[in-house]
Amino acid sequence: MACHTLSKYCMSEFQLTTAVAFIIFNRPGSTEKVFREIAKARPPKLLVVSDGPRPNRPDEAEIVAKTREIIKSVDWECEVITNFSESNLGCKKRVSSGIDWVFEQVEECIILEDDCIPHPSFFQYCEQLLEKYRNDNRIMAISGDNFQFGKKRTSYSYYYSRYVHIWGWATWRRAWEKYDVTMGKWPEIKAGNWLQDIIADRPIEQVWRNNFENVYKGNIDTWDYQWTFACWINSGLTILPQVNLISNIGFADQATHTTSQSIFSEMEVEAMEFPLLAPPFMVSNTEADLFTDQKMFYRPLWKRIAARIRTVMAF
Repeated sequence: MACHTLSKYCMSEFQLTTAVAFIIFNRPGSTEKVFREIAKARPPKLLVVSDGPRPNRPDEAEIVAKTREIIKSVDWECEVITNFSESNLGCKKRVSSGIDWVFEQVEECIILEDDCIPHPSFFQYCEQLLEKYRNDNRIMAISGDNFQFGKKRTSYSYYYSRYVHIWGWATWRRAWEKYDVTMGKWPEIKAGNWLQDIIADRPIEQVWRNNFENVYKGNIDTWDYQWTFACWINSGLTILPQVNLISNIGFADQATHTTSQSIFSEMEVEAMEFPLLAPPFMVSNTEADLFTDQKMFYRPLWKRIAARIRTVMAF
């Protein structure tokens, strides 16, 4: 059956030419599922980043090795480059240093982690937008995530957001060069209360103030808050799709951060329609961002108290 080339997605008519970075660790099951979707897209270059086993987990070395073996299943014409750490660096250092390495190899890249399953049209969506906004410094990233739960925010194929969702995304070297894993500019931003200029909502601003402070002090082993910080202080926007293109299957006990069930777990994906219809203006969608604030980041007082009571009772 022929595809409707003017409006529908057709995998057979698209050949990916952009490199894909694949970040893996110790989950062979989910890694294999994501790898199968990458294999369907047949990228010409695959850059694989892996952390090493933790010394206090005696069985993890074997699991990490098993996970890395999956990459050997590449059966299409593809340059495979690996960056495997023998020691465990942790989420913050491994992912940040891994993406640093990726952009030493390529100018632009599509990035997937081992628990983020993309819809096939995600790759074409990323590739076209990487090309379209390649030299537009206002755009820092392209995400495959839509967390609006069916609420249509625009009549276009995508919209702009201040939020940098990283469950399947793409960016350029020119944007990643602004990343600083240490968040060295945070004390100045904090002292000047400049975060209020980015987030007008006081409760949400306080949430992010706490997040950035904890990352800066080393209380949270992560890399992505630093990426959000870099985008914000450079007035950068992220492109988000009108439909959700990524399903996160990583909400499980063995996950590093997503260790419980969530409304964001295993979300349904939809096909992106082509050709892409671009918004005629470049401003963040305040309504969509406010919805994200409430769904992802803000917890009412009663929920915070309930969480605190559960923590105390656990002891």
